[in-house]
Amino acid sequence: MRKLILLVLDSIAARLPVQFKVLHKQFLLRVVDLEALSIEADIPRFLGQFAGVLIMLSFVHAFAVYVQIMEYPIRLEHYLISTMMLVAGLIIVVSWDSTFPDRRDITVLAPLPVRPIMILSAKLCASISLLGIAILALNTAPGLLAPLLLGQLHASMFGFFQVLAAYWIMMIAATLFLYGAVLSFQGLMALVLPRRLFMQLSAFLQLCAFGIFIAVYFLEPALGTVPELLAPQNRHVLSISPQFWFLAMFNQINGSLPHELHWVAQRAWIALGMVIAGASISLLLSYLRTMKKTIEAPDLLPGTRGVHWTPHFRGLRSAIAVFSFRSLTRSRQHRVVFAFFLAIVAAIGITCLRREIYAPAPEPLPSDFLISSLMMMSISVLGVRAVFALPISLNANWILRTTQLQPTRRYMAATRATLLLFSVLPMMIVAILLSLNYRPWLRVGAHLALLALFGLLFVELAMIKLDKIPFTCSYLPGKANVQVIFWGASFVWIILAVLAGTSEQRALESPTRYVAMFGILLGAAIVLGIFNRLLARTAVLYFEESQPEILTRLGLSFVPQAPIAETFKSAAP
Repeated sequence: MRKLILLVLDSIAARLPVQFKVLHKQFLLRVVDLEALSIEADIPRFLGQFAGVLIMLSFVHAFAVYVQIMEYPIRLEHYLISTMMLVAGLIIVVSWDSTFPDRRDITVLAPLPVRPIMILSAKLCASISLLGIAILALNTAPGLLAPLLLGQLHASMFGFFQVLAAYWIMMIAATLFLYGAVLSFQGLMALVLPRRLFMQLSAFLQLCAFGIFIAVYFLEPALGTVPELLAPQNRHVLSISPQFWFLAMFNQINGSLPHELHWVAQRAWIALGMVIAGASISLLLSYLRTMKKTIEAPDLLPGTRGVHWTPHFRGLRSAIAVFSFRSLTRSRQHRVVFAFFLAIVAAIGITCLRREIYAPAPEPLPSDFLISSLMMMSISVLGVRAVFALPISLNANWILRTTQLQPTRRYMAATRATLLLFSVLPMMIVAILLSLNYRPWLRVGAHLALLALFGLLFVELAMIKLDKIPFTCSYLPGKANVQVIFWGASFVWIILAVLAGTSEQRALESPTRYVAMFGILLGAAIVLGIFNRLLARTAVLYFEESQPEILTRLGLSFVPQAPIAETFKSAAP
């Protein structure tokens, strides 16, 4: 079967134009900005590792399917659809404007004999290929196990095949709906707005889309039974929620949808047709009418009006802080990576906020909030640290290399201050706002003091071996095993967060334990700070990631032998 599929794919690929195959490969590999990568980067390996992470998530979903599908089938179906739409939505936001032509595409391809429709087809197929990889990877296990178990509920022998077809049709339709909706909206904006205003609003809307997908996923009500779906008070939720539209579509195809809910499935089919038509029209008009505006108008220019203010510290710290702030706000690549970590923080924060909304006010400080705030702080520091590793422009790194007029330790101190400013301070503000509903105030203040110490400790941990200026060193993907790091770090991180939260809960109940815990954290932060400052005295800034040099032994050993002349003498007659 595998050989047959490969033969079919090879025959299809052989009939495609050479221009299409070359452009499709380049656009698919440009999911990661090539200008930010090291010259030794292995992009296919990098993408394969993230596909492996999604495959591992699919087996986690398969376990949930096996445990709950017989007891709560509708709720589980809704969970699988919502998760798939969340992953697809985040991937679409990551490749926000990859389907539309940018300045580099037009500058390089316009002088060549390549038609715009060929560029459009290659870009569109590259984006769809990325979504297809995500769908297949995330549904590797549940895409077979869920139809197998749901098919047992059907009396006919074709129940499995019917549910299997319904499952994959629904997943593909839901992904196309999200993709088409985003493309329709972007194409309409590109046609109506000037190029400069479109680029400015596009950056803002990209971050808003991240927040919308996360908020909908965590705040949407879970309706897990047919009576709940048929309840009149839930009709408004069904009418505006795409997740329930495609849930109804799935049950309509497999033949288990009640007659009273057919109007919900019709909304899914109508919405799918509308977004596909809108995306097709907007893409065609964009490639035929707005390509000249792309090359003639600048992408972004500094504004000449308005209030321009940035925080000022002193000297080098001010320069690196302002440089990091502008890099993070102006670069799409950095916003996307940072938004991924912010999405996790927002998910935890929304969960805490949802509990506070429905809880009586005020209430005692729970251990769940302690664990959640610690998780948010650690993820915030990790996210800023990860973004610092991506350069803003490798072509401009020579400016920073030639202007290193101060010792390396001062650059490290400036990086530490920037990390505190961008990660610890915002999370402290969020934690203060989320803790307004808890009492007593003394215990809340004690927790916030410990949280600040945890943030300082996380920053010192992140500063170990960070011998570079933020946003100036090239990135080398594929050098680490992403699957092992992701799952190992996730389990260790969750275990440590739970242990730290429970220990803090006991410390808040005893002044002696609290003072001991405060002293241990403060001492650990001081020791790590001294250690990092000692390393910074002899550190050298680097701007290019490279693979470590590995010496491979051939396994050859030297065996003493007789001289060559004696060998010939002994062989002579």
